[in-house]
Amino acid sequence: MRLSRIIMALTVGLAVVAVPTAAGAAQPQPAPTVTDTPQPPPYTPVLPVLTVNRPTINLGETVILRGRGFGPNETVDIVVSVGPLAAPAAGTARRSDGSTVAMAPVAFQAAAPLRFTARTNGAGEFSRSYKPSVTGLLTFTATGRESGRSAETELRVLDRAQPPPLPVTGDSLGTPMKLGGGLVGAGAVLLLLTLAWRRRQRLGMGSAH
Repeated sequence: MRLSRIIMALTVGLAVVAVPTAAGAAQPQPAPTVTDTPQPPPYTPVLPVLTVNRPTINLGETVILRGRGFGPNETVDIVVSVGPLAAPAAGTARRSDGSTVAMAPVAFQAAAPLRFTARTNGAGEFSRSYKPSVTGLLTFTATGRESGRSAETELRVLDRAQPPPLPVTGDSLGTPMKLGGGLVGAGAVLLLLTLAWRRRQRLGMGSAH
């Protein structure tokens, strides 16, 4: 009888202990906290750029072509197209009095494009000197063979520069004037001597008769 009471008391005690544990297990657990993962910055494509150190030169001078934004260590093909520096309005020409007259369209015959190459460094940059052989508006188009990136720039090539005229100073005018005055004086002396000689000749001939 006493043993059965002990067993019953142990059973009730275990049940009382198990009820709070089951109740705690039934309660919803908080969701795990998710930390924000840093996102990489958006990709910005690199645009190639082609420039010349001087936008306008005279024939015979040299410019420097610089490119950046191309592929690293790649060959860049550069094409040079030649066009006119200036042209009248389409379908018109200007007379000497300022008026215009209609003309039939004529196709402009440009020189054949020139081609050469450049090599970029590890940063996709290159530098190349160029000496034009024709006048006009030159358009440079650079295209990377591996990357396919392309850029353009323009250059105006004028006729050869004419040397400026020498300045006219007082000294430069004085020397020719002095020389001219000396020549005039010498001529006058020779004329007087000639007239005197002729007069003497005539007097000598008269006295002889």
